[in-house]
Amino acid sequence: MNLKAFISDKIDEIKKTAGKEKTISALSGGVDSSACTVLAARALGANLKNIFIDDGLMREKEPESVRGIFKGLGIKVDIIDARDEFFAALEGQIDPEEKRKAFRHTFYSVFGKAVRQSGARFLVQGTIKADILETKGGVKTQHNILEQIGIDPDKGYGFKVIEPLKDLFKDEVRLVAKAVGLPREIHTRMPFPGPGLATRVVGEVTPARVALVRKATVIVEEEIARFKPFQAFAVLLNDQGTGVVGGKRRFGNIIVIRSVESTNALKAEPTNVPWAVLTRMAKRITTEISQVTRVVYELTPKPPATIEYI
Repeated sequence: MNLKAFISDKIDEIKKTAGKEKTISALSGGVDSSACTVLAARALGANLKNIFIDDGLMREKEPESVRGIFKGLGIKVDIIDARDEFFAALEGQIDPEEKRKAFRHTFYSVFGKAVRQSGARFLVQGTIKADILETKGGVKTQHNILEQIGIDPDKGYGFKVIEPLKDLFKDEVRLVAKAVGLPREIHTRMPFPGPGLATRVVGEVTPARVALVRKATVIVEEEIARFKPFQAFAVLLNDQGTGVVGGKRRFGNIIVIRSVESTNALKAEPTNVPWAVLTRMAKRITTEISQVTRVVYELTPKPPATIEYI
């Protein structure tokens, strides 16, 4: 791929599509949406408004971190607090696909409201090729796929979608992100799913359960970062396991550690993490998160498993 030509073509494409219409960029802080935001900012200048939705499902201090990074690039980011809306939509939802649908509808409803209030006509988002292939292949519906599953965003939510990266895989997006000047902490960042920690909570997604898996995620990312995996995270299972605390039996939560190596997210192999690191993660999680009594490490490749649990 000729990066210079690709970037120039996409900036021209965004200009041609949006014209002088006000446009919103859906920024999550991941490499995909970040690259799209920079491309759109170069194409549209003052006609672009960048929005980060705080859905309550992000990693520790994510909204503040993302806003700070983009402030350093001279790009203003507005944060919308939509935590109540997302948790209300997910309440009582157990089925993985239903949870994804609930998240998707809430995500675009919130953006739709922002679009209408701002007078914008277009939404720029970081859909990539793997998202489309997995959705069309029936693996699971990605939240940012609309037209590909027969939903017209203009009729349903009041805006048209611009997807500059939809023909690229993750490794190619990283090259674009680096080329447009995004800092290393963004262009080398591990993938994070659009529905956030909702995909890492098996069973009902509640603020308390998300807070628990968020704490475990911090530990996993800290301990495993030096191995530079494609993706590493914690998952909270729906079952509980028996533990012994202070000489007494106690039922507690079960955390799964998942770390994989991949290039394009279509195939993945488990990371060969040293035993000492695994045992240290288990000890930290059960010590620092009192509600957890068991920690396991998953070894399943993709396929047959997907990288994320939900």
